[in-house]
Amino acid sequence: MIRLFAALSLPPEIVKGLVRRQTGVDNARWRPPESLHVTLRFFGEVREDVARDLDAELAGVDVPPFEMVLEGAGSFGDGRDLHAIWAGVAENPELRRLADACETAARRAGLKPEKRRYKPHVTLAYLKQADPAEVAGWIQGHNLLKSPPIAVDSFGLYSSTLGGEGAHYRLEAEYPLA
Repeated sequence: MIRLFAALSLPPEIVKGLVRRQTGVDNARWRPPESLHVTLRFFGEVREDVARDLDAELAGVDVPPFEMVLEGAGSFGDGRDLHAIWAGVAENPELRRLADACETAARRAGLKPEKRRYKPHVTLAYLKQADPAEVAGWIQGHNLLKSPPIAVDSFGLYSSTLGGEGAHYRLEAEYPLA
């Protein structure tokens, strides 16, 4: 079994800007620079044969290159159940089309449909028992975040290995956009 997801990597200059924002919340586990990405579809634990089928399906994704912009900030969870801080991604029909194509590839490879609504973002930190007021203050201080346009000409299939310090990601395959 291998834990997989499809994602967009971010250019180094965008990552540097995000890393500078990773401060000011106690009990936040800030993600390392190499872990910052925009997830297109989390596939979860899959068998090796399904992973091969998924790779073949993702290689056939037909979406043209496009640009995206990071915009805004927020969190997942409420009150004492806050569990992540993120940088948002501006609404983008091309990005949604690529995420939909990854969902279709997953179904064709025999995976179950994703039940959650797609919310493109970059997870900056995972939270455990964070102070809601502190998180709200961080979001207020970063809600005007807006990156320059980011060229998207490929996406990747990543494996995820869980460890004591969080997940570690490895690029397994890269797919150019047509």
